[in-house]
Amino acid sequence: MNKPIGTTKWTYGIVTVLLLLSVGIAHSQNGASKAVLSTVADIPMPGPAVRFDYQCLDVEHGRLYISHMNANQLVVFDTQKRQVIANLDGFSRVHGVIAVPEIDRVFASATGDHQMVAVDMNTLKIVGTAGPINYPDGLAYSPATKRVFISDEHGGVDAVVDAETNRLITSIPLGGGAGNTVYDAGSGRMLIAVHGVNELVSIDPAAMKIVGRYKLPGIENPHGIALDQANRLAFIAGEENHSLAVFDLNTMKLLTVHQVGEDPDVLAFDPGLGRLYVSAESGAVSVFEESGRDLRQIGQLYMPHAHTVSVDPKSHLVYFPLENVDGHPLLRIMQPVQ
Repeated sequence: MNKPIGTTKWTYGIVTVLLLLSVGIAHSQNGASKAVLSTVADIPMPGPAVRFDYQCLDVEHGRLYISHMNANQLVVFDTQKRQVIANLDGFSRVHGVIAVPEIDRVFASATGDHQMVAVDMNTLKIVGTAGPINYPDGLAYSPATKRVFISDEHGGVDAVVDAETNRLITSIPLGGGAGNTVYDAGSGRMLIAVHGVNELVSIDPAAMKIVGRYKLPGIENPHGIALDQANRLAFIAGEENHSLAVFDLNTMKLLTVHQVGEDPDVLAFDPGLGRLYVSAESGAVSVFEESGRDLRQIGQLYMPHAHTVSVDPKSHLVYFPLENVDGHPLLRIMQPVQ
């Protein structure tokens, strides 16, 4: 994510609409009102009422790792007990986070220190750092090479770190600002949304070289990415023109473009329900369902600062860390309305 400290760009609409929609009432495309999500619990979060950023759900261990960016902390949440089990210091302006259970590591981007930070998943202690990286943001892990690929948004590169030694190996120039980086298990490639040139770039993680560039017409400043691995689809959000691409990972071609809330940021896909959540800086959360090789919008809801989202593919619960609700941060847990 590329929002600097202190950014306060929030668009909520009129107060009455915000009060209604913040509790889970959405508008479908035909104008009728219906609920697409209902609140299960609001869990108080530690720290000040300041901005959160990326989060990563470790389904295997039932843990949700949440970057509390402006608090310089990494929150560890137990999804079964629904309680915070740790609030870790030492993560300056933390943006991205990714859990890798197969090597018992959590990696986070300490953007303020221009570093990637490695955490032991069992002890929750910092065990290494890697850098310098100009502006580390999103992270992805390549299991075959045991390397972490990090979006250096302002540096215009993808930084590559050895996950075992925490050594910065190289930086791969992208030709534009680095949006989100994800690992595509189907191709074994890293996929990066690239600002400016409006492309999806494919990197071979073993060779650490770009092997493909794919134009995204209708998408301005592509940033957030979510994948439907089974159906070989990528969903890519254009933050400058509130757009969403449906991209075919078999043909590597853009299929369709949809409109979403202003300044879309983080995306989360639930493969069991075929449901996509697109959260935006404006507080709008657009909800889609797959329809063939396209998407159908089923609703949109609004919550203040709801620009980051994750979803549990087993329980289908959806998690929204909200920085300021009545003066305090909280984690809103929601469930789909059937």
